[in-house]
Amino acid sequence: MKQLALGVRLRAEAVFASFWPGPNAELVAALQAPALSAAPDSPAAAAALWIWGARGSGKTHLLQAVCAGAGDAAAYFPLARSVALPPEALAGFERSRVLCIDDVDAVAGDPAWEAALFRLFNAAAELRTRLIFAAAAPPRRPAWLLEDWRSRAASCVVYQLRELDDAGRIEALQLHAVQRGLQLPYEAADYLVKRMPRDSHSLFDILDRLDEASWVAQRRLTIPFIRDALEKHAGTKS
Repeated sequence: MKQLALGVRLRAEAVFASFWPGPNAELVAALQAPALSAAPDSPAAAAALWIWGARGSGKTHLLQAVCAGAGDAAAYFPLARSVALPPEALAGFERSRVLCIDDVDAVAGDPAWEAALFRLFNAAAELRTRLIFAAAAPPRRPAWLLEDWRSRAASCVVYQLRELDDAGRIEALQLHAVQRGLQLPYEAADYLVKRMPRDSHSLFDILDRLDEASWVAQRRLTIPFIRDALEKHAGTKS
């Protein structure tokens, strides 16, 4: 896996098997297809995708899952963590079979970075590199300055990553628990969903904390234990 000099690493749990698709089954299928393709000159390998959705909806998870599936053929470039670098840092990434660029809208309004994205897009098209962008908004919405780049961004196949409803959040929590070797009863998952921030990142972070607390206390994740653990956590923060 090609990595950045800033120490970016893929999260071990960020794989397709740990992502509950809910209403995003079509998007997940589209992302899995190129990762499974062995032909760099196939039509799917040349298509650029643009995923947009709210913070915590799972965009980073999906991009990293694509990279995990493609192995050494893929590269992951998080722009929000890279703006301190010169735009030339993007050079060479177009040679990856699959290139995932996260938080691409973080550089909107920066002409040097937009020009670098424009050059990258063109080079990737010539090499038939699979490009996947993630952002908080569809490609026409960010305040781009470079019209040529705006045009390239708008040419992507666009998918909105839709947030899960409460039933989907419960399914996602239980799947995350299974991945960690935990038993999370439906009632306990429902308790968390109704009382905690509902974005996936926050819910998974809370479940990870509860996993550690249950291991220390040698207790199961029952509602009384979860309630007590959350109250203790809130007390240490105040």
